Amino acid sequence: MKEFKGYLKGINFGGWLSQCVHTEDHYRTFITEDDVKAASSWGIDHIRVPVDYDLVETSDGVYREQGFVHIQNAVDWCKKYSLHMILDLHKTFGYSFDDGEGETGFFYNKDYQERFYRLWEEFAKRFGKNDDMLAFELLNEVTKKEYCEIWNEVALQCIKRIRAICPNVKILVGGYYNNSITAVPDLYKPYDENIVYNFHCYEPLIFTHQGASWIPTMDTKFRIDFDSPRSKYINACKEQLVPEQINFPDAPEDSATVTPEYFENLFAPALKTAQERNVALYCGEYGVINLATAEDTLKWYRVINSVFTKYGIGRAAWSYKKMDFGLSDAHLDSVRKDILEYL
Repeated sequence: MKEFKGYLKGINFGGWLSQCVHTEDHYRTFITEDDVKAASSWGIDHIRVPVDYDLVETSDGVYREQGFVHIQNAVDWCKKYSLHMILDLHKTFGYSFDDGEGETGFFYNKDYQERFYRLWEEFAKRFGKNDDMLAFELLNEVTKKEYCEIWNEVALQCIKRIRAICPNVKILVGGYYNNSITAVPDLYKPYDENIVYNFHCYEPLIFTHQGASWIPTMDTKFRIDFDSPRSKYINACKEQLVPEQINFPDAPEDSATVTPEYFENLFAPALKTAQERNVALYCGEYGVINLATAEDTLKWYRVINSVFTKYGIGRAAWSYKKMDFGLSDAHLDSVRKDILEYL
């Protein structure tokens, strides 16, 4: 399978230019050059930088110059510390993976889609010259499967318009169910040799999101140990999640649950697709909520990393700080050094 060179081991800077209070004070203080320097000491080769359209556009579509300055700072800092970077559009006008954002209509509104294309053309004009260290991720986490064909067409048109400006920049495309690994085979065949298939992996969700307040069916007091038997995992899923959030391949009820084989089975269709189409596979987000124990978090990273490494899958852990998953936060002080070996 093709390797996404320069993007094998990364970290997300979530909550900086996306999923945040969009103020200049926040942009200037949440992440600074010192954070990029610190992250570079972790042995990573890239940073994924999510951005919301609010950073660079008004509600009327007028560009905010200062917003582009913050992206340029990220590019410059990554260059200074010999890191690659992914520019991820986390929210576009008319669409967000988070219903609470109130963005609607994108998949059925040609004007919203045109605005999306123009924003990516603007990114390409401003930052495309950095294609030796910068990649573009079109849109974060398409949700519903019913958007699949529409999104494939929108992504294709966007790629063509970027290509008119940047013929060689790497472009990441993910699928439905929030960039689920199961959606990869339903993506269009790669437009050219510089397309990368993107997925996110928080499996099993019942472990990585235990007690997550943003999952409507989840009891915020619910906890589960990493080494729990398969039967406990399945019963917990039935109690805490909806069916489409449950992803356990067939196996004996008393078998170990989260093993390298679990992830290999989960990834198998996507790996097959990537191999057949000669396209690189990349995991743009993965991680464990800060409600799990530090020791269990380390166990999960160790297992999933063994599969990423075996198949040469690039990845970026979620997230550098805060955001309920912060790898630099105090709750992981006792195991951080070990976790960094398994990013």
